[in-house]
Amino acid sequence: MDDHSTPVPPPGCPAHHSGARVPLYGAEFAADPQAYYAYLRHYGPTAPVELAPGVEATLVTDYATALQLLQDSASFRKDARRWRALAQGEVPPDSPVAPVLAYRPNAMFTDGAEHMRLRRAVTDSMARVDSRRLSQATERISDFLISQFGGRGSADLIGSYAKQLPLFVFNELFGCTADIGDRVFFGISGMFDGVNAEKATTVLFGAVGELVALKRSKPGDDVTSWLMRHEAALTDEEMVHQLALLLGAGAEALVNLIGNTLHRLLTDDRYAHTGGLIEEAMDDTLWENPPMANYAPHYPVSDMEFAGQKLTAGDLVLVSFAAANTGPALSAARQAGSNRAHLAWSAGPHACPSKDPARHIAVAAIENLLNRLPDVELSVPEDSLTWRPGPFSRGLTALPARFTPVEPVRRPTAPGRPEAPVRAAEPAARKPERAGMWSQFLTWLTK
Repeated sequence: MDDHSTPVPPPGCPAHHSGARVPLYGAEFAADPQAYYAYLRHYGPTAPVELAPGVEATLVTDYATALQLLQDSASFRKDARRWRALAQGEVPPDSPVAPVLAYRPNAMFTDGAEHMRLRRAVTDSMARVDSRRLSQATERISDFLISQFGGRGSADLIGSYAKQLPLFVFNELFGCTADIGDRVFFGISGMFDGVNAEKATTVLFGAVGELVALKRSKPGDDVTSWLMRHEAALTDEEMVHQLALLLGAGAEALVNLIGNTLHRLLTDDRYAHTGGLIEEAMDDTLWENPPMANYAPHYPVSDMEFAGQKLTAGDLVLVSFAAANTGPALSAARQAGSNRAHLAWSAGPHACPSKDPARHIAVAAIENLLNRLPDVELSVPEDSLTWRPGPFSRGLTALPARFTPVEPVRRPTAPGRPEAPVRAAEPAARKPERAGMWSQFLTWLTK
């Protein structure tokens, strides 16, 4: 490609200097990732990137090439213990991306028969979630959250709504008691924020471990108990890791899906605040601003050539769902009406096992918010909004909005719904310092 057709690297990009990898982190990338993807495409279907200082990867930016990678479980594996740079000590031990990429014994990081066993347990258990019950839970939780800020006439729809709702829904679906739910909430929120992430991770896994122990002794009508009773016969350790994966990855994606769709509805005149257009706005969001922008880590089994690029066994290869979805090759297919052929949920044997419940929760959450706050609008200039930095997910730091104040609503427990979970007995030496958000919600339900 000659100099006249080669795009210029985005401002602040080290690729201005020959031979440098393109960074997928920092304020510049967060502000305009599409400019980076446009530049990366000039390398071809794959490009050299840096996920964090000292962490190198190959990024797939082409749709067809991404599908090839995601479906080729013979040439590429998911087990992160194959990651050569990490095994050889080339990745800094305090790297912010290491916890997200490091191996854990869950369905995301396993291959072959073991992957099939764990994934079947997850998919079968999630398939038992009743859509009506899911809608009722989401609506109750939405009403509770709106009751916390509705009387003020203004709110940050990320921090006060999108960031909290998925965790509440998951706490209910997974059968968390008040104390366990409070700590799950704290753990996942801390991991998202990157503030004291090590402590947050410890709290999350400790809470999930207690949830597993509780359900072993007192199973219920919830995802945790269904997963435990599955024919895959998961050990306690396997239970903890599958639940932590579902809670952590699921919540992160849902927070961003709700937030990014609300952002589109509030900033794009093509959409009206009616239920009929919510799904259209969500599909457009999944195409153009997916909640997980760059992920699906894979490792070549052996030295190979892939899409014209030489790869060494154990290299880290990621898929850019955001770049693949918005590439020139996809525009014709999308215009032809294939509005859900995007890669936002990934593809192949490791495609998201919970996309239907996730979509159901997001639509119900947005619909209830717009019904309760019909005149909600952005309260700051759109160009003042900022996006969270980082290579993997795509989400706003805040979405300030204003609306006509509304009276709080107290929704009683739905008829036929199991009673709200109660606090499990705890050792006398351990007492919660104060009621957390999940405890407050359970109290609100029974006022």
